[in-house]
Amino acid sequence: MAIARLVAAAFCVAIPVLGQPLLTTIQDVLYKADGTRFDGLLMISWNSFESANQSNIVQQTMTVKVVNGNFRVQLVPTTDSNPPTYYSVKYNSDGRVQFEETWVVGSSTTPLRVRDVRASVSSPIQPPSQSPIQQSDIVGLTADLALRPVKGPGYSAGRAAAINPAGALEAVVGNPADCVLVDGTSSPCGGANPQFADGEPLTGAVDGSNNTFTLSGPPSPASSLALFRNGILQKPGLDYTLTGSTVQFLTGATPQTGDTLLAWYRLPSAGAIGGQELASSPVVTCSAAGTATSSTSFTSLGNCTFPANVLQSGDRVEIHFDLAHQGTAAAFEFRVLWGGTNLVNRPAAAGDAMIAGKGEAGVYNGGAQLRAESWGTALAYAAALGNAADNIVPPLTIDFQVKMSTATAETVTLRNFTVIRYPAQ
Repeated sequence: MAIARLVAAAFCVAIPVLGQPLLTTIQDVLYKADGTRFDGLLMISWNSFESANQSNIVQQTMTVKVVNGNFRVQLVPTTDSNPPTYYSVKYNSDGRVQFEETWVVGSSTTPLRVRDVRASVSSPIQPPSQSPIQQSDIVGLTADLALRPVKGPGYSAGRAAAINPAGALEAVVGNPADCVLVDGTSSPCGGANPQFADGEPLTGAVDGSNNTFTLSGPPSPASSLALFRNGILQKPGLDYTLTGSTVQFLTGATPQTGDTLLAWYRLPSAGAIGGQELASSPVVTCSAAGTATSSTSFTSLGNCTFPANVLQSGDRVEIHFDLAHQGTAAAFEFRVLWGGTNLVNRPAAAGDAMIAGKGEAGVYNGGAQLRAESWGTALAYAAALGNAADNIVPPLTIDFQVKMSTATAETVTLRNFTVIRYPAQ
């Protein structure tokens, strides 16, 4: 009986010993492409399999630290496993998976390096096939793809592209030598190209009661008309209506005395209108009387604003102004600003009853080169040159400002100012 117990105990002890699988050591030093050592984690996972000595290895995942490039791990060989299997190894650094690879581990009594276990593309043991990844499985991919332009029914390879009303790409119809317009249409290059009216003053009495004005020609298309009242864009149907070349202001929007009305629009293809080509003619952008001030802080007495995208490289702007001083006891200072840059800035004496000045701005892509002249009753003539880096794409304002040197009842008045634009040809 005692002998039977001993045999049973020995058998129970022998079972785990016989079932212990052999292990292969993988040991190596990992580097990055820049020569620095890799630091991070190796996340090693596998499916269940049976080792060569019939030990059951269950599906699991283990994590191995890589410190200063060094790592060491022991794994059950898979080259003689049942079924044939492999280890999936993910390299994690900086909090994310950098890349992954497959290991096939053979039996070895000496440590192996990564190159000895890394499965090649031609390895007979490949990861199991996976289902195709769907677009919806990738966060944001479907939305991003929807933003891409798609081919429209008129798409054709090797042609200039235009965007149709549905947002799809189509080929521009026309002859190979034609020019393409911004609306996607084409026409022969050269000849009677569209003309443009830039900053054209409307014809009609600006007296607070008249609401009918005319343009030099009918805008074509009508939607090309950009009508400004004192630098503020007017809305068709809300502020005015357009019939041919006639502008009819609606009730409540009638221009008042002193208002400035300027129009920008496209004209039908023609060489000239009224014997003069509008696109290159001088344009009086602003011309008006200003206000008065007795303030000791710089105060705007009048200004002229070029709307966005009006000034172009090659334009020249001419500026004229006249000031009148009512009094003889207080000195004052006057300045003219081109955007945020001083065109002229001078102190005037108490005896300066009148000031006159003029300036020019030569516009280029980076700003404008300025020159100015000014003089007064007592103020000596002076000329100045300078550069302005003000962006010409947004609206740009020319501002006429004055301040008194001391508190006084005397005033300085902007009698008149005129701004003329010479468009580049």
